[in-house]
Amino acid sequence: MSLKSWFASKRQSKLELDPQGMNQNLSDEDFERLWTQCYNCSQRFPKKQVEENLMVCPDCGYHFRISARERIEQLTERFSELDADMKPQDPLGFYDSESYSQKTQKAEEKSGLPEAIVTGLAQIQDIEYALGVMDFAYLGGSMGSVVGEKITRLVEKAIEKQLALVIVSSSGGARMQEGTFSLMQMVKTGSALAKLHEAGLLYISVLTEPTFGGVTASYGTLGDILIAEEGARIGFAGRRVIEQTIRQKLPVDFQTADYLLKYGQVDMVVHRHQLKDTLYNLVQLHQKSLAIAGPSALRQVVNSV
Repeated sequence: MSLKSWFASKRQSKLELDPQGMNQNLSDEDFERLWTQCYNCSQRFPKKQVEENLMVCPDCGYHFRISARERIEQLTERFSELDADMKPQDPLGFYDSESYSQKTQKAEEKSGLPEAIVTGLAQIQDIEYALGVMDFAYLGGSMGSVVGEKITRLVEKAIEKQLALVIVSSSGGARMQEGTFSLMQMVKTGSALAKLHEAGLLYISVLTEPTFGGVTASYGTLGDILIAEEGARIGFAGRRVIEQTIRQKLPVDFQTADYLLKYGQVDMVVHRHQLKDTLYNLVQLHQKSLAIAGPSALRQVVNSV
């Protein structure tokens, strides 16, 4: 028997014993589909186990980044999306390594979303509220004209229906490919939120990993209540830029959720497992206060504190 025939015979014997190939080694791609490695503790867990734990590491509690759709599923029992088909344009004809339109097309394929935010009306049990959730997978969750417009329309819908507003941020900041058009969204969203404030309605800003730049400098930190998800990094400029500017080393925990809580820059740090219940309790309390006192009286109490 030739060597070639011998190998063919051995291969055939293995197939007869294991026709489905169940004992063959998994490829790297198959392994990644079935297992998830924690970036913090480097432990590996079955992907299903991590998903059932709301994408939180079962060992060290590290919070993985999640998509806007996953976040909505975690925070709501019913969700009706608004302005779902709104997509960005290219007002500047921007081009660097590739055109802006090519970048947005790739971002849409990667994230499965037409823009970096999903907005709509959400419900938890008997409580309805307006919800906006950003997705870092779409161009780093950057804020362009569409993001600003969708947030503004969401605020207007909250005022119209007398609802509390919740925005979950995850962003690298303003979108450079839209230049001044992007920066103007800071003013636009801030003006809309001022009207929400005057109407006596609650705005809860949830800051998740990571939230930086123009988003932090605008609607990200304009909430009546600022909640940071456990482990999130939050700031304006990045750590390395600050260190190079001031020529000093920053604390290890600088710009983390716990650091911001320590210095009074957020109101609470909440684990992902408790976030839904926390939002429910806060919105329910606001609705009860609104029903008893009315918007104007409630706003007078808030302003006096």
